[in-house]
Amino acid sequence: MHHNSLVHLFEESAQKFSDNVMLRENRGDAYKEITYREALTKAKAIARGLAGLGLGRGERVALISEGRNDWVLTELAILYCGGISVPLSVKIEEPADLLFRLEHSGCKGVVVSKHHQQKVLDLLDHLTALSFVVFLDSPDGNWSNMPVAHRRKLFDIEELLYRGEQMSDNRTDVLDRIKEKLRPEDAANICYTSGTSADPKGIVLTHKNYLHNVEQASAIFDVPPWYTSLHILPWDHSFAHTVGIYSLIRNGASLASLKVGKTLTETVRNIPVCIREVRPHFLLSVPALAKNFRSSIENGVREKGPLAMWLFRLGLKIAYAYNREGHNRGEGARKLLRPLYRLFDHLLFKKVREGFGGRLEFFVGGGALLDIELQRFFYALGMPMFQGYGLTEAAPVISSNTPAFHKLGSSGKVVPWLDLKICGDDGQEKPIGEQGEIVVSGDNVMAGYWNNPSADSEALRDGWLYTGDLGYLDHEGYLYVKGRSKSLLIGSDGEKYSPEGIEEAMMEKSGFFDQVMLYNNQSPYTAGLIVINRAEVLNYLRDKGLDPATPAGQQAALHKLGFELSRFLPGGEFSGMFPQRWLPAATAFLSEPFSEKSGLMNSTMKIVRPAIHQFHKDTIAYLYTPGGKIIDNPRNGEVIATLSQ
Repeated sequence: MHHNSLVHLFEESAQKFSDNVMLRENRGDAYKEITYREALTKAKAIARGLAGLGLGRGERVALISEGRNDWVLTELAILYCGGISVPLSVKIEEPADLLFRLEHSGCKGVVVSKHHQQKVLDLLDHLTALSFVVFLDSPDGNWSNMPVAHRRKLFDIEELLYRGEQMSDNRTDVLDRIKEKLRPEDAANICYTSGTSADPKGIVLTHKNYLHNVEQASAIFDVPPWYTSLHILPWDHSFAHTVGIYSLIRNGASLASLKVGKTLTETVRNIPVCIREVRPHFLLSVPALAKNFRSSIENGVREKGPLAMWLFRLGLKIAYAYNREGHNRGEGARKLLRPLYRLFDHLLFKKVREGFGGRLEFFVGGGALLDIELQRFFYALGMPMFQGYGLTEAAPVISSNTPAFHKLGSSGKVVPWLDLKICGDDGQEKPIGEQGEIVVSGDNVMAGYWNNPSADSEALRDGWLYTGDLGYLDHEGYLYVKGRSKSLLIGSDGEKYSPEGIEEAMMEKSGFFDQVMLYNNQSPYTAGLIVINRAEVLNYLRDKGLDPATPAGQQAALHKLGFELSRFLPGGEFSGMFPQRWLPAATAFLSEPFSEKSGLMNSTMKIVRPAIHQFHKDTIAYLYTPGGKIIDNPRNGEVIATLSQ
C-alpha cells in the first residue's frame, strides 16, 4: 500500500486511466458514461462546494441514496474535505432508527436522493447539530411554511456544483492542502450495521483499512481496466463498497449503477434488463439474489416445455458429477464426462449466460452462507459464484474462493497479508480441522466502534478481531464458516450447535419452505418457525381439489409439510445430513415472512434472531406444550386457512 488515502488512490487512477469509463448511469432511456478525468473534475467541484458550506476535517456527512454516479462522487468529495462519510441504508424507514444513526454519528450534513428527502426533513427539529442538507435531485415540495432556520440549511447539488466551479483557485489550493494532510489512520467511513442484533453499532473504517483490503482483494481477483460490473447490492454495504467501488477504481475498471425505479421493488425488477444492457464481466451477489437468479433461470427453462426442463436437469446432473467441488474437477474417470458436459454447455448453458450479457465470468458471493447446491448450480452454468467471507469490521474481505483456487462448499482461502486463527472458548488456538471462533489480525481490521468502548473491548483484544463467527480451516487452507456463535442452539445438556446450515438446507431442499429459524435455549428439543411458500401450498391443494379454508384442506397441507420435514429425519431422503436432536421436533408454520419492515431481518437479509424470539415468544412457548408438538395443531391449521384470503 503506497497511498495515504482513498483520495490519493482515486487521483492516481484518474491520471493513469484518465480516458477510461469510470461510471455508467441510466436515468432515462440509456446508459451514459463519464470518464475518470471527468469524475475527478466533478468530485473536486462538489468538494469545493462542501468546503464552502463549512465541512472540515473529521466532520461527518451522511449519505442516503440509491446507487448512482453522485453517490461515489459525493463520498470522494467528503473525503477530499477531510470529512468522514456515513453511508446509510435507503431501507431505513423508522424515523427513530434514522435519527439514532444521525445523532450518534454527530453528522454535520446529509446528502440525500429524491425518494428519501422527506425522511430527513421530518427530523430537522431534532437534528440541532445539522448544518446542511444537500439534495441530489430537485427538492420535492414547497416548504414556504418551514422555519427560516431550516430553509437556510437546504441546498441543491447543482447549486453546490455551481458554487464549487465558481470558487477561486485558492479554494482548490485549500483542498490540495487538506488532501496532503490526510493520513492512512484517518477515519474514512462510519458504517452502521445491525448485524444479527437490534442494536446498531458504528464501525469506524480508516483510509488504511480500505486501501489494505482493496490490495488484498486485487491480489486474488484479476480485474483488468476493461472490466465493468453492475452494482446490484446496496452501496452502503461494506462488501459492495470495497469490492464494488474502490477495487474497481484502483484497477481503472468501470462501475454501472442500477436504473432507479419509483420504488425499491421497481428498482429490483430492473436488474435483468440492466444486466443485459451493461454486460458485466463480474457481479457481486448475496444468497437472496442468488436464489432469485436461479429461480428466474429455471422458470425460463420451464416455459420452454417439459423436454427442455428434462434436458436442463440432465445437463446439471452431468455437470455436477464432472465439476465436483471445483478444485477436483474432471479428476479420474470423471474426465470421460467432459465431452458430454461441453455438449450441454453449448446447447443449453451458453444460452443462459447470454441472458446475463454473454461475458459474465464469475460472481463473487458474500453476505451470508451460500448453500453448496447453489454454488454447484452456477458453476455448472459456467458462471461460478465464488463464495467469500468477511464482515464490516474487517473492511470486509477475509477470505474468498477465486478462479485460481476454489473449493465449493468452503469460503475460500484467507486473503494475503492477514493473519487468521481458530480459537476455542479458552482463547487457545485450535488445530487444523477443529471448529472454533474465527479471529483475525491485519491492517484491514477496523479502528473500533464509534463512541462504543464496551463493544471495542469485546471485539478487539490484543490486536485481534474476534469475529463471533464459527469455522475451521482444512489441511489445504480453505476456510469453512459454520455460523454465528450467538446464534447457537443450546441443548438441555449444554451441547451447542450452529443452526444456519440446517436452515439453509431446509429452504434449499424444499420449495414449501421460504424461511426457517430454529430455536433451542437449553430446551428438551429443538423448535422451528417456518414461513411457508404460499404459492407452493396452494398449488398442492389445488391439484388435489382441496380448499385451504376447509378442515380437509388444512389437514392435507399440514400432512404434506410434515412430510417435507420428515425428509431430514431417519429414513428420509436427507437422513444423516444433520444430527436429529437439532432438527425441529415441533414446528409453527407462519404465513407472514420475516422482513426488514418488521425488524425481523437486517439490511443484508439476515434474520435478526433476538427480534424474532421476542416477536414470536408466545408461539415458541406454545411449541413446548404437548399440543404444540402436534403438527396439525389448531394454530397451524389457522395459518393454512389464511392462505386463501
